[in-house]
This record gives sequence, structure tokens and C-alpha cells, in this order.
Amino acid sequence: MHMPKWTEHDIPDQAGRTVLITGANSGLGLAAAGMLAAAGARVLMACRSPERGETALRTVAARGAAELVKLDLADLSSVREAAADIRTRTDDRLDILMNNAGVMMTPKQQTKDGFELQFGTNHLGHAALTWLLMPALRVTPGARVVTVSSLTARPGKIDLADPNFERRRYLPNIAYSQAKLANLMFALELDRRARGAGLDLVSVAAHPGYTATNLTPTMARSRGGLLGTAMRVFVGIGDALLGQNVRTGVLPQVYAATAPDVHGGEYFGPDGILELRGHPRRTDIPGSGRDTVTAAGLWELSAELTKVEPDPE
Repeated sequence: MHMPKWTEHDIPDQAGRTVLITGANSGLGLAAAGMLAAAGARVLMACRSPERGETALRTVAARGAAELVKLDLADLSSVREAAADIRTRTDDRLDILMNNAGVMMTPKQQTKDGFELQFGTNHLGHAALTWLLMPALRVTPGARVVTVSSLTARPGKIDLADPNFERRRYLPNIAYSQAKLANLMFALELDRRARGAGLDLVSVAAHPGYTATNLTPTMARSRGGLLGTAMRVFVGIGDALLGQNVRTGVLPQVYAATAPDVHGGEYFGPDGILELRGHPRRTDIPGSGRDTVTAAGLWELSAELTKVEPDPE
């Protein structure tokens, strides 16, 4: 007998719970915001662009309680301001933090603070935000932190000596894999440290498989010439043949955020072949993600680079 597939209709009642979702103006973040608002949560939608944020807010507010938070993960001063705003708005009570926002395979660029854009936005911005929000997460019983990784984390490697590609050759796909592996490692290291500190906090990771989001077209459009044309054709074919829609692709991270049987240190992804598509299930953590020595080094390096006190120590 086959168990029924988990869908958004299986989301438990979220009434009385407060959720913060980064990158909630489009793609996976917007889909998650709508689903959780419809389930009764108060959803704080953290967005970089006020204009796109307002458009997304109207969509989500039609389904439930939602409000905007201004957040630019590529600017640590913005991260600090957003964290302070969130703590004030929520009276230091935050049930779910969904570290969802990201940039993908961009040309070599730097954040406002001088970090490689993908590592700085996808990982360092989220690490700083999580630590700055720990006072609100610590005191909320059963709080969860869900960090969105990617299938591309599997071949990724963390270069602790040169995370910002200052000495090695910059390749967009290599930088993206490093950033998404950093997301996975951070989620697992946070879980280990939270358990060690005796906190009632669940930290997990999830990935959407191959989901046709706004990231892949943006990545393709960023390239000009023959390479850009080839990438756009490749992305179009890939999305058509392998990609699943956002409403299905977002389910692993929504499951991770809400399902009652979720435990710290777990990883969720689609249940289909090669985890490219399908409904949520627990999935194996790749060997690269189980490297606790590098994860601890990444934790310390991230604190040094962001100048944010890591929590828990």
C-alpha cells in the first residue's frame, strides 16, 4: 500500500505562529509565503526590492496575514537593521526562519562588504541573519530554522583559505556549489551546536530538486554572446524536460518547516529519480555535507568575516 504524497493541503494549522522567509518576493519564497499564510501563520516577507515586495505582498495578503521586511542579504548593515526590526515587530518570538533567498551563477561580483556575491549573499548574509535572530528563536518553544540548499551542493567544496575567489579562478558554477554546500553545512552545524547548548531549536536543510524558478532565467540572461544564447537554450530545454513547477518544488522546505515528524539535522528533497522532482521526503546528506571539521571551520570563518557573534557558541 502506497502512502499518500504530502502536499500543501497537509500543512498543519499554523495559527499563532510567526514565520520569516527571505527572498519572499518571487519563486520558492513567494510560494512558501502564500502556503504558510493560508495555513494561518503570520508571515514576514523579507525582500530586497520594495517594489517587487509590494507586488508579492498583495498576492500573499489575499491568503492570510503578511507584512514586508526590507532586507538585502548582500549588505550586512541591512541584515543588522532587518534583524532589529524583526525582533521589535515580533516581541522576540519567531517560530520559523526560512533562509530561502539566493543568487545563482552570477558573473564575478562582490557584495557591499566585499565578499564574492554568491557566497556572501547565499551563505554569509543568512548566517549573520540567523545569529542576529537567535534571541527570538531561543525563547520560542520548538523554533525551526530551515536553510535552503541545492543538488549542486553535492559536488561542492568549501575553500576556507579562499572563500571569496580572491586567488583562485572564478567560475560561476563552482562558486554557486560552494555557496549551497555552505548553506547545508551551516544548517547541520547550527543543529549540532543548538543540541550541545540544550536549546529547543530544530535546524534542518531542504532542496527543491530541479525547479523552474526565476533564478535560472536570470542566470542565463546575465550572459551575453554565444555563451548566453547557449545557456538560454539549455535552460529552456532543461526546464521543459526536467523542471517541476514552483508549487511542487517548494514542498520540501515547507515540509521541513511545519511537519510534526521533523528532527534537527535532517535534509529534505523531492522523492523522484535523482531527487530532481517529486514530493518531499528525507534524503541522504552527501559526504561533503557531513564534513564536521570543515563545517566548524566555516562557522568560525563566517563569524570572523561578518563580525557577528555566533550563537550558540
